[in-house]
Amino acid sequence: MYPEEFQKCRKKLQKTQKEMAELLGISMKAVSSYEQGWREIPLHIERQIFYLLSNRLGKKKCVSPCWEIKNCEEKEQCPAWEFQSGHLCWFLAGTLCDCTKGFSLKEKAERCRQCEILRKRLE
Repeated sequence: MYPEEFQKCRKKLQKTQKEMAELLGISMKAVSSYEQGWREIPLHIERQIFYLLSNRLGKKKCVSPCWEIKNCEEKEQCPAWEFQSGHLCWFLAGTLCDCTKGFSLKEKAERCRQCEILRKRLE
């Protein structure tokens, strides 16, 4: 996540820097540093922000589960299907999507940022 994306997400959540810090369990200085580009935004913070945005903004949108969108043939072995969380496949580790299978969590996050499932949840 880039600094401008972090700030844009904070504004979508309608939070001040102080409120964002409290929400994420970090210092206000960390929030400021992320937005200024002085510190790299950790993956766990990025995932938490996407989760919050997905829940707040995504509830207004009805999105098909990932296994339907991607015509998954392995869905019954996938955690997204097991927990009926096809809208959160980007958040779950161990999913079986062809585009993320076998990648580290960091690599998966990079690929999921471009995926239509996460993108639709954040629109």
